[in-house]
Formats: sequence, structure tokens, C-alpha cells
Amino acid sequence: MSQPPEKPTLTLRITEALPKDVGRGVVRFDPKDMQKLGIGIGDVVSIFGKQSTVARAMPTYVAQRGQTLVQMDGIVRANAGASLDESVRLQRTDIQTARTLLLKPIEPLRAASGMAQTGYLARLLDGIPVVTGDRVRVNLFGRRAQTFIVAETAPDGPVLPGPLTAIRFASNGMTRTHGAVTYEDIGGLRRELRRIRELIELPLRYPAVFERLGIDPPKGVLLHGPPGSGKTQIARAVAHETSAYFLHISGPEIIDKLYGASEAQLRNLFDEARRHEPAIIFIDEIDAIAPQRDHMSGDRQVERRVVTQLLALMDGLERRGNVIVIAATNLPNTLDPALRRPGRFDREIAIAIPDKEGRREILEIHTRGMPLAADVDLQRLATATHGFVGADLAALCREAAMSALRRLLPDIDFNQAAIPDEKLLALEVTADDFLTAQTEVEPSALREVYVETPDVAWDDVGGLDEVKQLLIEAVELPLRHESLFNHIGLHPPKGILLQGVPGTGKTLLAKALARQSEANFIAIKGPQLVSMYVGESERGIREVFHKARQAAPCIIFFDEIDAIAPHRSDGDNQVSERIVGQLLNELDGIEDLKDVVVLAATNRADRIDPALLRPGRFDFVIELPLPDHTSRLAILRIHTQPMSLDDDVDLSLLADMTAGFTGADIAGLCRNAARLAIRAFLADTSHQSDARQAATEHDLRIAQRHFEAARRDWKSRLY
Repeated sequence: MSQPPEKPTLTLRITEALPKDVGRGVVRFDPKDMQKLGIGIGDVVSIFGKQSTVARAMPTYVAQRGQTLVQMDGIVRANAGASLDESVRLQRTDIQTARTLLLKPIEPLRAASGMAQTGYLARLLDGIPVVTGDRVRVNLFGRRAQTFIVAETAPDGPVLPGPLTAIRFASNGMTRTHGAVTYEDIGGLRRELRRIRELIELPLRYPAVFERLGIDPPKGVLLHGPPGSGKTQIARAVAHETSAYFLHISGPEIIDKLYGASEAQLRNLFDEARRHEPAIIFIDEIDAIAPQRDHMSGDRQVERRVVTQLLALMDGLERRGNVIVIAATNLPNTLDPALRRPGRFDREIAIAIPDKEGRREILEIHTRGMPLAADVDLQRLATATHGFVGADLAALCREAAMSALRRLLPDIDFNQAAIPDEKLLALEVTADDFLTAQTEVEPSALREVYVETPDVAWDDVGGLDEVKQLLIEAVELPLRHESLFNHIGLHPPKGILLQGVPGTGKTLLAKALARQSEANFIAIKGPQLVSMYVGESERGIREVFHKARQAAPCIIFFDEIDAIAPHRSDGDNQVSERIVGQLLNELDGIEDLKDVVVLAATNRADRIDPALLRPGRFDFVIELPLPDHTSRLAILRIHTQPMSLDDDVDLSLLADMTAGFTGADIAGLCRNAARLAIRAFLADTSHQSDARQAATEHDLRIAQRHFEAARRDWKSRLY
């Protein structure tokens, strides 16, 4: 009897999976390699590393083709007993439909989200191939993710769960408070993760390479960046992916009131790491225990001793062994300089605020288990969330989900033990929920400065068409079409000065520009930066520009800039001179002002220091004229749109009557006309009953005579 032919095998190197593939039980590799294995899209393959598992085969996207790589998420990697950049063998396999699955929950499983919803769990596992010993991760109601171990399958061997698969839970399930963090759980930090893997993963997994080269591997990495950017998540992911012993301690936990106890805690921490090497020690908020010693007063002897002990442990007489220290802070410049030298913290990695593509990856991660409606566009949402770090985007998704939940609350019967499955399955998070969430969540990098989300569109600005077009070309187009400006070699302007008499719409234009360009908007009133203390005013300006660079693209709007940047030769006001000098350095200094536009407004351009008005600082000085007849008519239409006008109102005639008015004057005229109409209506109906008066309210109209009376009142106040 002849033996069946052996199935072809293929050896490929592992690389990271796409965020959208995490938890789906799929691997992606080149379609040509799929042909070599004799499989099609969606067929199941066996994966052989230190262990064996199964997954569905899918083709890689066009950009990743032509490489002998297989994209595999952290769950499949753990099931195969393999890590990134290691090689695994792939082979086509036969699979059967699962009749029953016995699952062990890793995290504590609540009855409401597990035992009572086995049917829902079977639907979530539909199409994810498994074998005994595999881990699976699903998103259940009430929590972000739940991880199970497949303890037993029926039939034996590779099986494919379906909606009719019977799910049972093992009574001796494992309990752990937190699930493992993989590299696919961190979005928008590919470059930083690559550097950290080189510095940390290689020494922990392959110390012999460094011994052969005769060099010491890096012993410390300092991660610094704004709060919520993912520093702690990176440390946890590296510890999981390298299977290293992980010790996590927050900086303030070290400090103890007893003499010598703080240093003893540090020594015990390093001793425990040596006993379990390879190990990672992660010190969060290290600035709390290692500030600059020369800046400490005499009553801070505890911190002095802790810094000295940490220096000795990281690079003292006793060798550390295969122990790597990762520290995180958002105040790197406050650390003692002795820590920031090779041999202690060999590398410093800045965790930046994610760009648009990074924000999209993070949104995909935080919406994995979220029932999204068809109108949700994550790419569009990523474009509109400039300056958001990972924690901000997580809060945005959480707030959007809460907005969807509020719609369900009126239909919930709180006397029931559980919400019916049909109501839960009908619950969706829509694009409107995300719009609502955007009004509640602001970038954490900008919370210390005044941030405004403008609600003014170009249609709300009457007239000024030439000024609008110039602002669009100078600010909006460089932000939206950066590649075109780079191709032609044109640098966008750094500053634009709007000048004109009060009420011509300078602030309104700034708000409309910020909303139209979808950039972050920082509004600064000139006088609020002036302080009586030496150096405080300059520090305020530095802080504003620093925050704007972090949250770029960003528009900084200085209203009444003449109050903080007058002529330096006008007198002996040293505060103003220092403020002007700081502004000059920020606008056109050594540090680049990328994707940050400074917009300023004044009605006294003659009082501003001339050094600010040259090209390279304020490239455009735009004069806002008084509105002409066409502009006044457009402004009248905007302000009377929500009003109930009588048939005799002639807006064109009103535009003729308001020659010399600014936009603010016209807005005030409309308000006064409405006030006069209400006064006349109340006088005519004062003798009527409340019910009759309420019934005739819909007859209230603003007539031409009310506008004319308002204009006469305005003219009498003017003269």
C-alpha cells in the first residue's frame, strides 16, 4: 500500500502583524508562498516553532509582498512558542468542526460576561482555528479583552469553532489580574519599538553575541515623553515578548521615612532581579527618586542617598548580571546628570506624540472589541485628533462608547439580572458618538495652556473673501498638502499678523481658520503673559511654543499682541524687551517651528516692534478693511438667519444704511433690533393673559422699523 505524499513545508521569518489582525487567528504571507504550500485564502496551516499551533492563511498586502516573512500576532506567536525575527515552519493541515471546547480563563471570569453568554462566546470564536493548549483572546461585554487557554477539544486535533460549538469552562481556571501586552497592543511607535528591541531584546535573548564581540550590552534605557504616550506599555510588552522576569516599581514607592530603608528597598529590588535573570527592572516616574543633587536643599538627604545608591547599583563595583533597567519620566531634564551617562542609562529614547498614521493604529487597537457602525471612519478620526497621545485616544474611544450606552439606558429594565443579548447585539458606536466624545476629550499635551475648539466655519465670516483665500493658501494648504510644498521647495509661513480697526473680524477669522484646517488652537490673550516676576513672562512664552510643537499641527493665536511686543526703544520696560526677545527666538530661532503657525491680531500695528514684522517671522501683514456693501449684506444674512424677520425687512437697504459699520457693529445692530422687537411685543401684549400671550408668541417678528430704530440708537451713541 503506497504512502500518501508528504505535504510541502515552508520556513519563514516572523514579523509583526497588523493591528486589525490581532486576535483573529490569521497569519499573512506572500501569495507565491501560499501557492508553494498548495493552499488558498482562508485555508488552515500548521505552524511549528518550539510548539505547534494552527491559523488561517491570508495574503499580505501589496506593500509587504516579495519577502520571506510571515505576519503573526503575539497570540499566535505565543501558541507557536516563537518570537519576532525567529523562523517557523508552515504546512497545510486538515481541520474538523469543533463540537465542544473546554476553556480555562486566564483572567477572573465574571458570570455575567462568561458563563451566562457561552452562545455569544461561540459566535466570537467562529472561524478561529485552535488546538489543545492554544490561547485565544476575545472581546466580551463588560471588559476590553478576555484570554482563555483551550484545555480540551472534541474531536481531537485542529478544530474550527462555530456558532453551534458547545463551550464549557474549566473549574480550575487560572486567575491573573492583567493580560499580557504584546507589540501589537502598542500603536504609533514602530520606530521607537524597533530601537528598544535592539537595545533590550537582543541582550536578554542572545547574550553570547555580545560576549563574542567583547562588548558589554546596554544596561539601561531611559524613556521620556508626555504622559500617556505609552512608556509603561512598552516596558510591559518587552518583558512579555522576551519572557523576562519583570519587576515594576513606581519612583515614590522607594522613599521611606526610616533611615536607610529607601536604599535597602533599592538593593532588594536589584537582588531579586539577579536571582531571576534575565530580568527587567522598570522604574516609573524616576524623576521622583533621582532629581539633581545640586538642586536639593539640606532637608532632602533621603533623595540624595537614594540617588547615590541607584548610581552604585547601576554601575558600581558589583556586576548586575543579565539585568536591564528601564526608566520612564516626562521630566528628563530634572534627573541627576550622573544617571544620564553611558554605563547607566546608555540610551535615551524620546516617545513622541503619534502622527496621523500612528493615531489610526492606536484607534484600531482600542476599537477592536467595539461594535462600530458603518459610518465610523477611523482614518478621518485620526486626521481630526492632532496632538492626542495613546491615553487620550483610549479616553476618546471610551467616551464614544459611553455616548452609545446613554442611548441604551432608557430601554434598560434595571430589575432584570442581565441585559438581553438582542439589545446588546443591537448596540453600535456611531460617528456621532465620536463627534460627541471629541467635545469632551482634549489633548493632554495642551491641558496646561488655554485650548479652544472653535465652532466657527468660513460661512460664519461675512465678506473678506480675499483674506480668507490668503489664509487658506498660507495655513490650511501646507497642513493638508505637505508633500506638494516639499516637492516644490516652498516653506509655509511661520507667522501672520491681522490688523484692522476693532470689530473687523480678526478673532473670528482665526477661529474659522483653526476649525477649517483641523489644527489644534491655542488662544493667548497678550496681557495674560505679563508677570511681575523676572523670567516668568519668558517662561510662559517658551511653554506655549513647547506645547504647540508637541501638539502640531497647531495654531497659536495672540490677541492684542501689541500689549506684549511693543517697540523696545520706547522706554525702559525690561519685561517687554525680554518678552519681545523670547518671541523673536521662538519664531525664527535655532529650534524649528514645524507645523506651528503663529497668528496675531492688533489694531495698533504701529506699536509692534519692527523686528517681528520682517519675513521669516510674520511673513504676512494683512489689513482687514471695513466691509463694503457686498460684505455688509453677507454679514447681515449671517446674523439674521436664526431670526424671525417680517416681510418688510430689506437687507440690501440695511446694507446701504450701515455704511462705515464694522462686522461687530452690524452684529450689535441685529441684537438691538431683536431687543426692540421684544420690548414692543411685550408692551402690546401686557394686558393679555399668560395663556394668550404664549399662544401669540409665534407672531413675534423683527420689522424694518426695529432695524431703523436700532441704527438711530447706534448713531446717537456714536456722536
